[in-house]
Amino acid sequence: MSLTRTSATFAPPVMEARRWIAGVAFPAERPLINVSQAAPVDPPPEALRQVMAEVALSRDDAHLYGPVLGLPELRAELAGRTAAHYGGAVAPEQVAITSGCNQAFAAAIAALCGEGDEVILPTPWYFNHKMWLDMSGVRAVPLPCGDGLLPDPQRAATLITERTRAIALVSPNNPGGVEYPADLLRAMFELARDRGLALILDETYRDFHSAPGAPHDLFADPDWADVLIHLYSFSKSFRLTGHRVGAIVAAQAFLAEVEKFLDTVAICPSQIGQHAALWGLRNLTQWLAGERDEILARRAAIERGLPMLGDRGWELLGVGAYFAYFAHPFAESSAELAPRLVREQSVLCLPGTMFQPADAQAGARQLRIAFANLDAAGIATLYDRLAAVEG
Repeated sequence: MSLTRTSATFAPPVMEARRWIAGVAFPAERPLINVSQAAPVDPPPEALRQVMAEVALSRDDAHLYGPVLGLPELRAELAGRTAAHYGGAVAPEQVAITSGCNQAFAAAIAALCGEGDEVILPTPWYFNHKMWLDMSGVRAVPLPCGDGLLPDPQRAATLITERTRAIALVSPNNPGGVEYPADLLRAMFELARDRGLALILDETYRDFHSAPGAPHDLFADPDWADVLIHLYSFSKSFRLTGHRVGAIVAAQAFLAEVEKFLDTVAICPSQIGQHAALWGLRNLTQWLAGERDEILARRAAIERGLPMLGDRGWELLGVGAYFAYFAHPFAESSAELAPRLVREQSVLCLPGTMFQPADAQAGARQLRIAFANLDAAGIATLYDRLAAVEG
């Protein structure tokens, strides 16, 4: 029997981890702490939900197929916001709306790559990126990150072959949380330009970056569209995870290729979700600033409580946006440790083995904690439980 596209990759990690809690009884004094998935658990703010309800009730066209590349008003609004935020020039025709940011990545790869082509992914990598490359017949070339979980452009250069089509980065990073410095992003951009590659930059968590202002100046380059494929998501910013609204910002000619993929897979993004994203961009700036402040406060709580774990041999490798990425001190692999944490400490998190190649040793000592849905008290409780783990 031939290998199918889906059998070429692994099972969805978050779904796999959820199986660990099946049949486990969590005592009342130690309820489950679920830090496995980076998604808001609260619904959108009430004002936004009211807008969505009004759209559903009063706009007949919201229930019909819409433009494949998204609502013109949303494309124009995001183009303007992107240009203003990064200090560059972005036209509405250079924006496509997608059914979530995962679909944006999938569409970009479909438009860039053929069978047997290669894409460089820093490790630890975002597992859905690796899964899509596997299912597309595209080889994911691992670029192991060094100190601070930062990818090295010079090392990336040594991995480029005649089949390389792109370098794909996520910043702030999933799973590591690390915010890539502007000079590193510029170096990767220049490397891609010099070697005739695309730079795919996924900034799903941009709105929770710890630094004020633009995290890079790539859009200020007059020829950015020759190199950059920028991905964005409204899922985290406006809590629209269930409505699946993401975006690609890229060259207009490239989006003509992307349109073929989108039309075949989903025809158009969610109409109600798009109207919600548009209203959010125009009306929720202050609300989103408050959300960012809260995420930064939780990040500070992660850093503030670290000595408790540091004294027991844990190491914080990276933190930012929704994530803290740890090295644990135990001899057992994180693939065994993570399910044990469910049973013994009522903590559900993901092992580093889910973010590394199967033959990489580093993942065995790593764990990802998605802390964005824990307040400071919840983070303190999490630390108490991790500190109680015995090897």
